[in-house]
Amino acid sequence: MNGEKEGVREVKSAARTVELLELLSGLGQAASLRVLSERMGVPRSSLYALLQTLVQRGWVRTDATGTLYTLGIRALLTGTGYIDADTRTAQVRPHLDALSERTGETLHFARLDGADVVYLATRESRHYLRPHSRVGRHLPAHATALGKALLAERTDAQADALLPAELVALTDRTVTDRGELLAELSAVRDRGYATDDGENVEGVRCLAVSLRYDRPATDALSCSIPVSRYSDALAEQTLAALRETRSLLEQNVVTDAFTRAAT
Repeated sequence: MNGEKEGVREVKSAARTVELLELLSGLGQAASLRVLSERMGVPRSSLYALLQTLVQRGWVRTDATGTLYTLGIRALLTGTGYIDADTRTAQVRPHLDALSERTGETLHFARLDGADVVYLATRESRHYLRPHSRVGRHLPAHATALGKALLAERTDAQADALLPAELVALTDRTVTDRGELLAELSAVRDRGYATDDGENVEGVRCLAVSLRYDRPATDALSCSIPVSRYSDALAEQTLAALRETRSLLEQNVVTDAFTRAAT
């Protein structure tokens, strides 16, 4: 059964609470009790009681009318707590700072989470015209250079198992054909980096490399460049910087792991 693992039955109330919080996070905007009830397939009376409990504890908040619901501040504190406690993010941050000084472009550090990538750290471009992102944002892996770099670290069968049944388009350029995506992942394996040409945000090109301090890799680095500033020469310089940073990170993380093991 989906709700069981090694003989332990899933706690229904806990599962419903998590499902509600994930739904509110994914919506990105306030939602009514009716919308939440329909999306979850849960009776309004049961869901209302759960919402009120979460409101009282700060995990959910309502608007002035008490009819619309969004995530509360406790959800933010838990999210930042995850990042603060993550050793990989702490190790990557100074390298992101150095990479930002070197490239001047927008940089991202992200982790594969099922069929999505979640942004754990970003550095904004110093240019006026720049793409924007935020820590904690989830995006479909198939529509981002970060995600494709990480999917390519797996076999076609493993990547296919992670992907949703339907590949959603974020822009007109998003690859939504499964065969085409798998062919692109093969090309990523051959050249050692992934690209995104307006597939996530129109007018922005991205380059990404996986970080292989874990196998298969779960983390990746990317650089986003507006098409108005993009050139083959800049892409080559950016890739060189990303690859050098990757080498430093992989070496430092492995060395740190061996040092901890020795002590």
